[in-house]
Amino acid sequence: MRFTRAIVRPPAATFAAGITKSGLGPPDMALALEQHGAYCRTLERLGLSLVWLAPDPEFPDSTFVEDAAIVTTGGAILTRPGAASRAGEVASLGAALGRWFPELDEITSPGTVDGGDVCEAGDHFFIGRSARTNAEGATQLAAWLARRGFGSSVIDIRRMAGLLHLKTGLSWLGGRRLLAASEIAGHEALRGWEVVRVPDGEEYAANCVRVNDTLLIAQGFLATEPRLRGLGFDVAPLEMSEYRKMDGGLSCLSVRW
Repeated sequence: MRFTRAIVRPPAATFAAGITKSGLGPPDMALALEQHGAYCRTLERLGLSLVWLAPDPEFPDSTFVEDAAIVTTGGAILTRPGAASRAGEVASLGAALGRWFPELDEITSPGTVDGGDVCEAGDHFFIGRSARTNAEGATQLAAWLARRGFGSSVIDIRRMAGLLHLKTGLSWLGGRRLLAASEIAGHEALRGWEVVRVPDGEEYAANCVRVNDTLLIAQGFLATEPRLRGLGFDVAPLEMSEYRKMDGGLSCLSVRW
């Protein structure tokens, strides 16, 4: 699947008031904006046209647009975020996506789904059962995907202490190849897939994004980057320090299709 568009939203001035358990301190807003700009310029360099949403100070976590919608080759669905403080983020994503997906579906109560718990791997989707995505939400999403010809499997990450979302520790590299943190690499749902393990101590690097023929990875992971280059990938490292402070990763910052 080649991406041609992405929705992005710069962080608002209230960014530091968002949800985080990282313990890394408050983000530097000027640096966060600089890093977001570099991310967006990279997407444009790789051929994507960007749909910009305005910063929304009412929702400090709203720069993490991925959590509010899931876009597939078979259509798009709005999520129902598991954190109550983020519920209001969905409407603006729906308004933006409606131009291309006039028949938007949505996860409904009592289901909850965060987009960060949904890892697309070609015609198969891994769905994380987490503190943010509940069993009902996972069931609704799996049924929606099945109606569009996609397979899915659910991975319960609630006892994996290092994972907020499934994609915190799992990314699709293309084909039958996945990048995974050690906590999740041996899970039975990944049987039959080629799993590239992220070296211990570099777990944050497990969240990467394949954009057409390039892998966007977090900068500064000196074992993971050469491992991926050694597999033949064109790698684009991006500094993510301020988003890591807010429990966010590369995939969180855009909705791509």
